[in-house]
Order: sequence, then structure tokens, then C-alpha cells
Amino acid sequence: MLWQPALPEQYLKPTDAELGAAIAARRKQLGNDLVILGHHYQTDEVIQHADFTGDSLKLSQLAAQKVAEKNAKYVVFCGVHFMAETADLLTPEGVSVILPDLSAGCSMADMADYDDALVAWDALHEALNEAHGGRWKGRIIPVTYINSSAAIKAFVGAKGGCVCTSSNARYVLEWAMAGGVTPRASGEEIKVLFLPDQHLGRNTAASMGMDVASATALYDPRKAQKGERLGGSTPRQIKSATVILWAGHCSVHKLFRPEHVEQIRASEAGLPASERTTVLVHPECAKEVVDLADLAGSTEYIINTVNAAKPGTKWSIGTEVHLVTRLARAAAARGVHARILSDCQCLCTTMYRIDQPHLLWVLDNLAAGKVVNRISVHAGAREPALSGLRRMLALSVPGAKAPAVKTAGARVGAGAGD
Repeated sequence: MLWQPALPEQYLKPTDAELGAAIAARRKQLGNDLVILGHHYQTDEVIQHADFTGDSLKLSQLAAQKVAEKNAKYVVFCGVHFMAETADLLTPEGVSVILPDLSAGCSMADMADYDDALVAWDALHEALNEAHGGRWKGRIIPVTYINSSAAIKAFVGAKGGCVCTSSNARYVLEWAMAGGVTPRASGEEIKVLFLPDQHLGRNTAASMGMDVASATALYDPRKAQKGERLGGSTPRQIKSATVILWAGHCSVHKLFRPEHVEQIRASEAGLPASERTTVLVHPECAKEVVDLADLAGSTEYIINTVNAAKPGTKWSIGTEVHLVTRLARAAAARGVHARILSDCQCLCTTMYRIDQPHLLWVLDNLAAGKVVNRISVHAGAREPALSGLRRMLALSVPGAKAPAVKTAGARVGAGAGD
């Protein structure tokens, strides 16, 4: 997490309404020089100021498009650090991408460190060569979820791998298992190192028909740091695995538990099927939750599914609370009942650091000709990180209306985004 200086007192005293009015005035003053992006997990107070809302990849792509259309100079990304990095990668050189609060990081992204990835890469190859008498005929192809740092994207890109989102992870894994940038040779063994979200990797492997108990292994960098060379897995597990999962997770989605789904099922046991609640979760949830749910899919898939729900239906949604609250409010106006899956405060606390005082502080500085909190990807990481992103964007993947695929439990829907 980066350090964010305390705001001057003048930004802490105004009411929400006063802050909102001041931000609107600054936006008008900056005009076409400015594009404000708001991630779905932001509060309503922040979302009201966004020119565009969406998931991290969609917003980064929109940033590049709208900057070109408007000849904008500044992109203010109301999200978290890795999202601003992705926007910096995709926008033209010279455009300033700004994060209103530098402490708005992502715990999942922080769980995959570049140096740890290099250690894992060497250890896994050494173990596989040892297991095959020094002559392993295979390759490891790394895949990283877009919810990762630019450094990890650069690691993956440099090693011939690819970035993925939660909606296209299956297609990227299929690409990797077919050999990635180099078609798989006859008799060649391909393994995938999936970073940093073990749950998305495990759920994706299951959707492809893999027995995840035997076809996946878990590499925990914390255990590797304590002397366990293979991050807690045995050489046999690494040898037999098709997908090696990095031991990372989303701090929000891990809060949803199987018992939350089971409680709904038990309370509605006597109801006809047409009156029961549909459980819809994000694939960052644990596999045990996804298996019990009715549907699982990306943020955009969740939004599109609830927005298309028929009046009178009931939905329980396993994703971040600010998004669910907005969805539920809009759904209620159409006679659809929607609520969050768990009563716990399933809040993205780092996203919550972005607020109106920080947004106004950034805009005031821009109006005075000063850029603060600019996010710039290191020059040495830019090209390899972009190569991993470009590989993903070049893949032909189904759109939001693609049919769902059956896993052990939920149907996993294809939709844009993380």
C-alpha cells in the first residue's frame, strides 16, 4: 500500500452536498481535459461524478477511447491501484492517470509479488525436471487475473503468458493449455500457473471438467518464504497438476460461505421452485459457494442478469455490498427483490478510501495546474505487461450473451469484465 498524505482541513469540513457541488464546478471548469471513471464498487457519492462506470478492464478501455475522442489530459480513476495501472498502460503516453487516494490498493493484487513469482517459477521448473529425471518435456504458461499489479502482468507477459478477466478465464486457460503463443507440440506437457486468485482459477478449472482435487495444486508464497520450496505442495502434486494455483484471494468474496446459501435453501424448502430465491455469485467466491449457487459470473454478468430479472423473482447476490445495494434499489422499482447473500459487511474497504474529499482535492490541484497522485507504470514493465494484455484482447471470446456452462454446481455465465 502506498502512503497517502492527510488532506488539508478545508476538505474535511464541508457537507456531502457542498463537496458534490464543488466537484461538479471543477468538472465543468476542466471540461474535455478530464475523464472520471468510477468502478462498480464505489459509493453512490463517488459514482454520481463518474463519466463512466464499469469494471476495471472496461473502464481502462473506455479511458483510452474517450481520451482519444476528447483529447483529454487527465483520467481520474475512482478505483484501486492496479486498475489505475491498467489505465496507464492502455491510455496514450502523456496522459496523466490519477488515483484520488494512493492508499486504495487491492489485497488480492498484493498477494502476488514479482520477486515471489520469480522464485516460484524457478522452483516449479526445478521440481518438474527432477520428477522427470532431468528431462521434462513441457512448459509452464502463466496466466494472471487482471486484478494484479503491473509487475505481475509484466512477469506473465515476459514468460509468454496472458492476462484474463473472470468472464474470459476459461478461454484464456484453453488458449494456454493449447500452447499459448506457440502451439503445443506432440507429447508436450503444458501446465498453467494461475495468479493471483486461487478461487477463480479453481472454479474455472472445474468449469472445464477438471477434477480439481487432483488436477490442481496450490502454491503459497508465504510457505515458500518459510522454506517450503513448492509453497506447501509436494513434488507429486506439482507433477500431477494441470493448473498450479497461486494462494491469493479476494478479501470481499471470501466472506461468502456455503452456510449462507444453505440457510436460504433450508428456509425455502417448502416453497415451489418458482418462488425460491436464485443465488447468484461471483467466481472469486470459494468453489464450495459457487457449487451451491444457481449462477456464477463476472460483475457485468451479475449486473446484466439482475437487470433482466422478471418481476416477482427473488435474488441473493454474492458480491460487493455497494454494487448489490444499487442493484437492489433499481430492481425493487421493477418488482424484483434482490439482497446481498450475507448479512456481513462485505465491503471493499480499500475501494471505500476513494471519497468526495479526495476527489475534490485532486480536481482542485488539476485546476491549479498541478498533477497529484499520478500512477505511472515503470518503463521496464510497460511493454511486457502490455503484451499480456494484448494477448487477451486478441483472443476471440464470446460476448455477454454466450450460453452458460455447467460446473459441479452453478452455471457460470460469460460476461465482460472482472
